Amino acid sequence: MLTRIDHIGIACFDLDRTVEFYRATYGFEVFHTEVNEEQGVREAMLRINGTDDGGASYIQLLEPVTEESTVAKWLAKNGEGVHHIAFGTADVDGDAQAIADKGVRVLYDEPRRGSMGSRITFLHPKDCHGVLTELVTSAPADEQH
Repeated sequence: MLTRIDHIGIACFDLDRTVEFYRATYGFEVFHTEVNEEQGVREAMLRINGTDDGGASYIQLLEPVTEESTVAKWLAKNGEGVHHIAFGTADVDGDAQAIADKGVRVLYDEPRRGSMGSRITFLHPKDCHGVLTELVTSAPADEQH
């Protein structure tokens, strides 16, 4: 069962400049940064609030580190802006299968490592009314890195 909006992914050309905008304009501070080599991005997670299920909601800012990354290709086509929405779940495997059983294409055969040690998969945007959708099972709070 999907429990929350885990994050909104926003593609940007300059991560540092975009982080500064969100800090100066909205008061959001960086909770976590990392380079995800598999996804080809440098990212910053800005924590918005906690949730009843122990998770949190974030803005995820994504800057490509390679021209071949999916985010780089998306930026070249669309420019900066909302890239995807992610829903939190306690069981990414089970929920991905349940959604696939309803005819929605799941993009990964097996969930992959995501931000802060999470497990993730994506749903095809053509099956989700044009919205790239991510499912996220967060790592336990003491294992987030």
